[in-house]
Amino acid sequence: FRGGRGGKRGGGQRSQRADYEEIPKHNTLFEEYYNDLKLVPENERESFWAALRRELPNSFRFTGSKAYGQEQRLIDRYVPEIAGTRYNDEPVDPPTPIPWFPDQLAWQMTTTKNVVRRMPQFASFQKFLVSETSVGNISRQEAVSMIPPLLMGVEPGMVVLDMCAAPGSKTAQLIEMIHGGEEARMRKIAQDSEGAVSRGRNPDAELVKQNTMAQELGGDWSDDGRTTGLLVANDSDYKRAQMLIHQVKRLSSPNLIVTNHDATSFPSFKLPSEPSIQATAPTARYVKFDRILADVPCSGDGTARKNVNVWKDWNPANGLGLFPTQVRILVRALQMLKVGGRVVYSTCSMNPVENEAVIASAIERCGGSSQVDIVDCTNLLPKLKRQPGLTSWKLMDKKGQIWQSWSDFEKEQLKNGLEGLGRVVEAMFPLSENKQALPLERCMRIYPHLQDTGGFFITVLEKKKEIRARPESENKKIEPKPPIIATVDEIAAKPVNETNLNDKINALDSLLLPEQRGSANLQSAAARQNQGNVPDTPVTAQKREFDAGAEAEVASKRLRTREPGDAVQDPTPQGAADRMVHWPPPPGAELEITRPMTPSKSKSAQTVPNSGQSKPLPNALFEEPFKYLPPDQPELQFIQRFYRLSPKFPMDRFMVRNALGNPAKTIYYTSALARSVLTENEGKGLKFVHCGIKMFVKQDVQRENVCKWRIQTEGLPLLEPWVGEERIVKLWSRRTLRKLLVEMFPKVDGDGWKDLGEIGERMRDAGMGCYVLRSEPRVGDDGFDERMILPLWRSLYSLNLMLPKEDRKAMLLRLYNEDTPLMDHSKHRFIRKSGPNSDPLRLDPASELEVEEAAAAEQLEKFAVVIAPDDTNLRSEDEEEEGGVALEASGFGADPTGMGSGEDSRPNMENYGSSTGVDNVEE
Repeated sequence: FRGGRGGKRGGGQRSQRADYEEIPKHNTLFEEYYNDLKLVPENERESFWAALRRELPNSFRFTGSKAYGQEQRLIDRYVPEIAGTRYNDEPVDPPTPIPWFPDQLAWQMTTTKNVVRRMPQFASFQKFLVSETSVGNISRQEAVSMIPPLLMGVEPGMVVLDMCAAPGSKTAQLIEMIHGGEEARMRKIAQDSEGAVSRGRNPDAELVKQNTMAQELGGDWSDDGRTTGLLVANDSDYKRAQMLIHQVKRLSSPNLIVTNHDATSFPSFKLPSEPSIQATAPTARYVKFDRILADVPCSGDGTARKNVNVWKDWNPANGLGLFPTQVRILVRALQMLKVGGRVVYSTCSMNPVENEAVIASAIERCGGSSQVDIVDCTNLLPKLKRQPGLTSWKLMDKKGQIWQSWSDFEKEQLKNGLEGLGRVVEAMFPLSENKQALPLERCMRIYPHLQDTGGFFITVLEKKKEIRARPESENKKIEPKPPIIATVDEIAAKPVNETNLNDKINALDSLLLPEQRGSANLQSAAARQNQGNVPDTPVTAQKREFDAGAEAEVASKRLRTREPGDAVQDPTPQGAADRMVHWPPPPGAELEITRPMTPSKSKSAQTVPNSGQSKPLPNALFEEPFKYLPPDQPELQFIQRFYRLSPKFPMDRFMVRNALGNPAKTIYYTSALARSVLTENEGKGLKFVHCGIKMFVKQDVQRENVCKWRIQTEGLPLLEPWVGEERIVKLWSRRTLRKLLVEMFPKVDGDGWKDLGEIGERMRDAGMGCYVLRSEPRVGDDGFDERMILPLWRSLYSLNLMLPKEDRKAMLLRLYNEDTPLMDHSKHRFIRKSGPNSDPLRLDPASELEVEEAAAAEQLEKFAVVIAPDDTNLRSEDEEEEGGVALEASGFGADPTGMGSGEDSRPNMENYGSSTGVDNVEE
């Protein structure tokens, strides 16, 4: 029940959190087990449990790629406003930086929500948090969940996999690392490129300085400064994958692919074959990852400070049931890793069965410490207080009995049978003395009382050689015996009177715990998780999760999950609910291949069209395909000429999301490696649900020689260094930018251009179409300290910053400390005409395009879908932070909207100044 909580989002949960202090926080088995393990020294035990019973501080992180100095504004403006204040004669602590996080980009606040609500000093700070969170500059994230990405050592150019990524806070950190220094590198290349001076390039001096330093130290320069790396973010649940997309989309990465697969059997991605010099057939190539994050599903008892249900629901069976899944995920990660690469394994559990036992079992299956090493991280994050991993531990079975060793457990089995002991296996205990010892003390344990955090476990593994993963042999098998065989064995092991029928019946009844008797549907935590991924329609058997739209001849093939040289795995399929027994199916059984998703109301989740090749399946969800455009496509050619794009900008990475491959409404851009993965694996059963950023969206312009494709905000940072000077509008004055932010569709015709400051004359003479507004740093009260780029649309008689309302408000607060209401000029341009041949009421031609845009934006309300998390699923340790629970009180805006892909079927107008208040709905 990782991070589990009772009920759905809403008032009930908020009321429970509001009364946190009154909720009982005691669990006999929970406390007995961890006290017996001696997790902390005796003199720290009281502070350990006291910290675990306190409410968790709020923490947040400035996104590294979009911080724009926000942390300095927090230090200079908001911390002084709060510091020194008192509440009920008690001092109020302002937000403080988390000491071990680099560059003061992570902060936490211990002030309770009740105090925040009642103190006016927090009002402006709340607005700041809500505003910057809404535009993606701040990410609300539990402090301990920030640790795993920091230990991965991700560098630009690396290929990274996040196996259990939703809701996406760690994924966002990884994206920032992959794109580190990219903007500066691109500007340096653009500055040095042939003709840069004539094209008016003016890279920011500070960026160029940083870029030069980065070049001296190395970096990802092979693609003209663009990062060549790739991040694959995966989640086994489709709805959670959509939440993941919504979380990371504001980081605007063309190097991100989101997939929807079971992590225990994650498929291999094929790459294009390299040309063969000899006459032999080219060797198949598959993606190997430099870094992998396995933040696996777990029992989540380290989250007791924010998930009070842990105190009520904790029992040892949770960890025992998840152990097999955790081992399989880690083994699969090591298989897909490059030699010399690193896997970071993490849980928000303190149970050694889910932590050290998983590490030891996975390393043993992969050949031991000669193949996989536990990395010593003592010198990393030196200010992070931690405890070493356990080298010995005890195990508590589901009845609450504590076992010292596997030998003691075996003796009990032989003596009294298997009652209540079926899930316990040898791998859950410490390695026996006759096996090679592992340096498990190199694992990291984070306890609540050390630095006022949640409980957490992290281990960094390095792959030293190629491995041949040992299958789960019968004598070491992690999976319990089939239910029928286990039942027969337990009955046979119980001493009963063979002549008394009642004794035999009582022996059978005793196999069930009192609360389980009469229940015919007892399920493990893993089964409850996977149950949500199994389609409602009955199936004869399910071999593996496949795309509903895959061709029949391809869908019948098994996705490649075994690496070259791996030992043959147990044929039992992995990933179905409760490991789905009865495999292989009986002869003649018809396999119904379907997509194991929970049906969604998302417009992108459409019924699979009947193409004539196969019969559509009930409730199957359909993802629009990824179709790349050839560089000589006429629309791309016109775009290249209109924006005068440099020859150094690649034109072979644009794609659309429709089966016909036509640029209908939106053109996306991806990295070169993402393109190779998507095209090489098309139609092979892999479930890609997201890739690419919106680069161009089609505008309804009824004039010739005007490019209808406007640049999107998310694609602008990648495109701007290569845009010609003719499409650049330079701005120096803060007053001018404020006017453009506050006023939507200000007039340019007549004398309107005179109110637009230094850009007025330029925009008066400019033709229709999209421009790039670039603010240049300048010393003075009216100058800018930073360089900004924004999309600007010039219509026939007006112009408009193409920014959603949330972005406008965030910039006003950030740059001017204002919460000024926005003005929409397009709403007031109605004129009455008199005369026999005139309409009684018609729109001023100056506003026809603007009003049309606003009307299109209103249509987005029909497509907005809020996807709430499925409470039956296992959760990541920071899912609650990403949702809407109790965010308003702590100063964070909740935004759970998660739209599917297949965007080309929707209206293309974003909330650029419309009066509807609709979000920038994309996915």
